[in-house]
Amino acid sequence: MGWKLVDLSHPWGMDTPPWVGYASPKIYYTQRLPYNHIVSQWIETSLHIGTHMDAPLHGVAGGCDMASIPLNQCFGEGVIVDISEDVSEWGFITPEMIMKRMDVKKGDILVYHTGWHRYYTYGSEPDEERYMCRHPGPGKREFADWICDMQFKWIGVDAGSGDHPMNTTIRKMRPDLAKEFEEKMGRPLSQIFPDKDLFFMHRKPFAHRIPHIENIGGDIDQVLNRRCYIGAFPWRFVGGEASICRVAAFIEQ
Repeated sequence: MGWKLVDLSHPWGMDTPPWVGYASPKIYYTQRLPYNHIVSQWIETSLHIGTHMDAPLHGVAGGCDMASIPLNQCFGEGVIVDISEDVSEWGFITPEMIMKRMDVKKGDILVYHTGWHRYYTYGSEPDEERYMCRHPGPGKREFADWICDMQFKWIGVDAGSGDHPMNTTIRKMRPDLAKEFEEKMGRPLSQIFPDKDLFFMHRKPFAHRIPHIENIGGDIDQVLNRRCYIGAFPWRFVGGEASICRVAAFIEQ
């Protein structure tokens, strides 16, 4: 018996897009081999860039930091569920979409695949605005309630945010998109996502110590609709509200 590891992480580099409104990374050499006999680089970056885990500290007062997330919470059995046939631009994700495809158990790790990773910078159809600002997401607070009821170790999604983009501050940074969304839905944004529900996926699950990972990608298409072991490997970051991380599916062979 052996194990095949499937990378669920996006490559990381100078062109990796940060979340909307955040600064792009700065990467440069501080030493070079021909002159210093060693290579050394310096990176200045947001934590909300590339494949990364949000700690509860990111969204709730008194939430735990990255270093307080135990290692055994980062690894375990779970499911990678393909819901791409049920979602489209600005579509709403529901628990039923996930449960009708896979037997999801309490305490699992849950990764759901929308297909949006193809629009990522390093994806097959790169389109940064579509990726960050037009992806599907949970449409009602009940999705966050379900996450908590299921006591998942963590959840992950192949999109720029665990929340629907129109339930984030993108709607204020891009009022043109907010207007387009309202026209598409045929009702005011305030009726779909009231202000009190802003970032609800960054609120209730985090209050229950359930972190999430955004920008899942890599070779996820190889492991859709299967149960396996899944591991996330963020920094043990004291005081950290998020961490760039590597994510992998462990497939028994």
